[in-house]
Amino acid sequence: MSDAAQPTIAEVRAAAEAVKAAIDRHLEAVSSPTAADDPAVFAAYEQLASAAIVYDQLLYEVYDEVTPFEVPGDEGSGGYHGPDQPEAISVLIRRDYQIADPKRLRAQAERLDSSLTPGGGGAGAVNAAIGVIFGEYEPDEIAARSEEFGLEEGDSTLWVSAAEPTDPGEWLPEPFESADPQLLICRFDVSEVYDDEEEHEDEEPEG
Repeated sequence: MSDAAQPTIAEVRAAAEAVKAAIDRHLEAVSSPTAADDPAVFAAYEQLASAAIVYDQLLYEVYDEVTPFEVPGDEGSGGYHGPDQPEAISVLIRRDYQIADPKRLRAQAERLDSSLTPGGGGAGAVNAAIGVIFGEYEPDEIAARSEEFGLEEGDSTLWVSAAEPTDPGEWLPEPFESADPQLLICRFDVSEVYDDEEEHEDEEPEG
Protein backbone atom coordinates (compact mmCIF):
# COMPACT_ATOMS: atom_id res chain seq x y z
CA MET A 1 0.00 0.00 0.00
CA SER A 2 1.26 3.46 -0.82
CA ASP A 3 2.50 5.66 2.03
CA ALA A 4 1.16 8.76 0.24
CA ALA A 5 -1.51 10.62 2.19
CA GLN A 6 -4.97 9.86 0.92
CA PRO A 7 -7.28 12.80 0.07
CA THR A 8 -9.90 13.71 2.65
CA ILE A 9 -13.62 14.41 2.37
CA ALA A 10 -12.82 18.06 3.09
CA GLU A 11 -10.53 18.14 0.05
CA VAL A 12 -13.30 16.71 -2.13
CA ARG A 13 -15.69 19.40 -0.91
CA ALA A 14 -13.07 22.09 -1.55
CA ALA A 15 -12.57 20.75 -5.08
CA ALA A 16 -16.34 20.83 -5.63
CA GLU A 17 -16.44 24.48 -4.49
CA ALA A 18 -13.57 25.24 -6.88
CA VAL A 19 -15.61 23.80 -9.75
CA LYS A 20 -18.60 25.95 -8.78
CA ALA A 21 -16.44 29.07 -8.68
CA ALA A 22 -14.88 28.18 -12.04
CA ILE A 23 -18.34 27.76 -13.56
CA ASP A 24 -19.29 31.24 -12.35
CA ARG A 25 -16.09 32.73 -13.82
CA HIS A 26 -16.64 30.94 -17.11
CA LEU A 27 -20.26 32.10 -17.36
CA GLU A 28 -19.22 35.66 -16.62
CA ALA A 29 -16.54 35.51 -19.31
CA VAL A 30 -18.73 34.03 -22.05
CA SER A 31 -21.59 36.44 -21.32
CA SER A 32 -19.31 39.44 -21.74
CA PRO A 33 -20.11 41.72 -24.73
CA THR A 34 -16.55 41.12 -25.98
CA ALA A 35 -16.62 37.34 -25.46
CA ALA A 36 -15.96 36.56 -29.14
CA ASP A 37 -12.48 38.09 -29.00
CA ASP A 38 -11.76 38.00 -25.28
CA PRO A 39 -8.84 35.77 -24.19
CA ALA A 40 -10.51 35.64 -20.77
CA VAL A 41 -13.02 33.15 -22.23
CA PHE A 42 -10.27 30.68 -23.10
CA ALA A 43 -8.58 31.21 -19.73
CA ALA A 44 -11.88 30.62 -17.91
CA TYR A 45 -12.46 27.48 -19.97
CA GLU A 46 -9.02 26.13 -19.04
CA GLN A 47 -9.59 26.91 -15.36
CA LEU A 48 -12.96 25.16 -15.43
CA ALA A 49 -11.49 22.12 -17.17
CA SER A 50 -8.63 21.89 -14.66
CA ALA A 51 -10.97 22.25 -11.68
CA ALA A 52 -13.30 19.57 -13.07
CA ILE A 53 -10.40 17.14 -13.55
CA VAL A 54 -9.15 17.65 -9.99
CA TYR A 55 -12.64 17.15 -8.58
CA ASP A 56 -13.16 14.01 -10.66
CA GLN A 57 -9.87 12.53 -9.47
CA LEU A 58 -10.50 13.28 -5.79
CA LEU A 59 -14.07 12.02 -6.02
CA TYR A 60 -12.81 8.73 -7.41
CA GLU A 61 -10.08 8.34 -4.78
CA VAL A 62 -12.39 9.04 -1.82
CA TYR A 63 -15.76 7.65 -2.99
CA ASP A 64 -14.78 5.41 -5.93
CA GLU A 65 -17.16 7.47 -8.09
CA VAL A 66 -16.71 9.62 -11.18
CA THR A 67 -18.51 12.59 -12.73
CA PRO A 68 -20.47 12.37 -16.02
CA PHE A 69 -18.38 15.20 -17.50
CA GLU A 70 -16.01 14.73 -20.41
CA VAL A 71 -13.20 17.28 -20.73
CA PRO A 72 -11.67 17.17 -24.22
CA GLY A 73 -8.02 16.20 -23.99
CA ASP A 74 -8.02 15.15 -20.33
CA GLU A 75 -6.51 11.76 -21.19
CA GLY A 76 -3.05 12.99 -22.01
CA SER A 77 -3.54 14.20 -25.57
CA GLY A 78 -2.47 17.74 -24.63
CA GLY A 79 -5.93 19.32 -24.77
CA TYR A 80 -7.65 21.21 -27.54
CA HIS A 81 -5.18 22.18 -30.29
CA GLY A 82 -7.65 23.69 -32.74
CA PRO A 83 -8.21 27.35 -33.61
CA ASP A 84 -9.84 29.74 -31.14
CA GLN A 85 -12.30 30.76 -33.84
CA PRO A 86 -12.80 27.82 -36.24
CA GLU A 87 -14.09 28.59 -39.73
CA ALA A 88 -16.25 25.46 -39.70
CA ILE A 89 -17.27 22.58 -37.45
CA SER A 90 -17.93 18.89 -37.98
CA VAL A 91 -20.63 17.08 -35.99
CA LEU A 92 -19.93 13.34 -35.64
CA ILE A 93 -22.65 11.14 -34.15
CA ARG A 94 -22.57 7.49 -33.16
CA ARG A 95 -25.66 5.65 -31.91
CA ASP A 96 -25.67 1.95 -31.12
CA TYR A 97 -28.76 -0.27 -31.19
CA GLN A 98 -29.49 -3.88 -30.30
CA ILE A 99 -31.84 -5.56 -32.78
CA ALA A 100 -34.30 -6.65 -30.10
CA ASP A 101 -37.14 -7.76 -32.38
CA PRO A 102 -36.13 -8.69 -35.95
CA LYS A 103 -39.72 -9.58 -36.89
CA ARG A 104 -40.98 -6.13 -35.91
CA LEU A 105 -38.13 -4.49 -37.80
CA ARG A 106 -38.96 -6.52 -40.89
CA ALA A 107 -42.70 -5.77 -40.60
CA GLN A 108 -42.07 -2.02 -40.44
CA ALA A 109 -39.85 -2.22 -43.51
CA GLU A 110 -42.44 -4.24 -45.46
CA ARG A 111 -45.00 -1.47 -44.94
CA LEU A 112 -42.61 0.93 -46.66
CA ASP A 113 -41.26 -1.24 -49.45
CA SER A 114 -43.62 -3.53 -51.33
CA SER A 115 -40.69 -5.33 -52.96
CA LEU A 116 -39.89 -7.04 -49.65
CA THR A 117 -41.52 -10.47 -49.35
CA PRO A 118 -44.09 -10.38 -46.50
CA GLY A 119 -42.84 -12.44 -43.60
CA GLY A 120 -39.65 -13.14 -45.47
CA GLY A 121 -36.54 -14.30 -43.74
CA GLY A 122 -33.24 -15.85 -44.62
CA ALA A 123 -29.86 -14.33 -45.29
CA GLY A 124 -29.93 -10.58 -45.74
CA ALA A 125 -33.54 -10.10 -44.59
CA VAL A 126 -32.64 -8.01 -41.56
CA ASN A 127 -30.02 -6.06 -43.50
CA ALA A 128 -32.57 -5.25 -46.20
CA ALA A 129 -35.04 -4.07 -43.55
CA ILE A 130 -32.43 -1.86 -41.93
CA GLY A 131 -31.63 -0.30 -45.29
CA VAL A 132 -35.29 0.51 -45.88
CA ILE A 133 -35.86 2.00 -42.41
CA PHE A 134 -32.76 4.18 -42.43
CA GLY A 135 -33.46 5.21 -46.01
CA GLU A 136 -36.94 6.42 -45.12
CA TYR A 137 -36.50 8.08 -41.71
CA GLU A 138 -34.09 10.63 -40.28
CA PRO A 139 -31.72 9.23 -37.63
CA ASP A 140 -33.30 11.42 -34.92
CA GLU A 141 -36.75 9.99 -35.68
CA ILE A 142 -35.42 6.45 -35.56
CA ALA A 143 -33.85 7.21 -32.18
CA ALA A 144 -37.15 8.59 -30.87
CA ARG A 145 -39.16 5.65 -32.23
CA SER A 146 -36.58 2.89 -31.84
CA GLU A 147 -38.93 0.55 -29.97
CA GLU A 148 -41.43 0.71 -32.83
CA PHE A 149 -38.72 -0.55 -35.16
CA GLY A 150 -37.70 -3.43 -32.91
CA LEU A 151 -34.52 -1.66 -31.84
CA GLU A 152 -33.16 -1.15 -28.35
CA GLU A 153 -31.01 1.93 -27.80
CA GLY A 154 -27.44 1.46 -26.59
CA ASP A 155 -24.70 4.01 -25.97
CA SER A 156 -24.47 7.16 -28.06
CA THR A 157 -22.03 10.02 -28.43
CA LEU A 158 -21.95 13.32 -30.28
CA TRP A 159 -18.69 15.13 -31.07
CA VAL A 160 -18.44 18.73 -32.22
CA SER A 161 -14.99 19.38 -33.69
CA ALA A 162 -13.24 22.30 -35.33
CA ALA A 163 -12.86 21.80 -39.09
CA GLU A 164 -11.64 23.47 -42.24
CA PRO A 165 -14.25 24.52 -44.82
CA THR A 166 -14.59 21.84 -47.51
CA ASP A 167 -15.94 21.62 -51.02
CA PRO A 168 -19.12 19.60 -51.65
CA GLY A 169 -18.34 15.89 -51.70
CA GLU A 170 -14.71 16.36 -50.74
CA TRP A 171 -14.65 14.09 -47.67
CA LEU A 172 -17.40 11.65 -48.62
CA PRO A 173 -15.05 8.77 -49.64
CA GLU A 174 -13.60 8.65 -46.08
CA PRO A 175 -15.99 10.65 -43.90
CA PHE A 176 -14.56 9.72 -40.49
CA GLU A 177 -10.86 9.75 -41.29
CA SER A 178 -10.35 13.24 -39.84
CA ALA A 179 -11.92 12.58 -36.39
CA ASP A 180 -9.16 14.18 -34.29
CA PRO A 181 -9.61 14.36 -30.48
CA GLN A 182 -7.33 17.41 -30.41
CA LEU A 183 -9.88 19.35 -32.48
CA LEU A 184 -12.76 18.38 -30.20
CA ILE A 185 -14.69 21.42 -28.97
CA CYS A 186 -17.29 19.52 -26.94
CA ARG A 187 -18.89 16.10 -26.69
CA PHE A 188 -22.11 14.69 -25.28
CA ASP A 189 -22.35 11.04 -24.22
CA VAL A 190 -25.43 8.98 -23.31
CA SER A 191 -24.96 5.60 -21.62
CA GLU A 192 -26.57 3.43 -18.98
CA VAL A 193 -23.20 3.69 -17.21
CA TYR A 194 -24.07 7.26 -16.24
CA ASP A 195 -27.52 6.23 -15.02
CA ASP A 196 -25.86 3.71 -12.69
CA GLU A 197 -23.48 6.40 -11.42
CA GLU A 198 -26.35 8.77 -10.64
CA GLU A 199 -28.09 6.03 -8.66
CA HIS A 200 -24.93 5.50 -6.64
CA GLU A 201 -24.57 9.24 -6.00
CA ASP A 202 -28.07 9.29 -4.55
CA GLU A 203 -27.00 6.75 -1.94
CA GLU A 204 -25.57 8.11 1.28
CA PRO A 205 -21.89 7.21 1.73
CA GLU A 206 -21.18 4.97 4.69
CA GLY A 207 -19.53 6.71 7.57
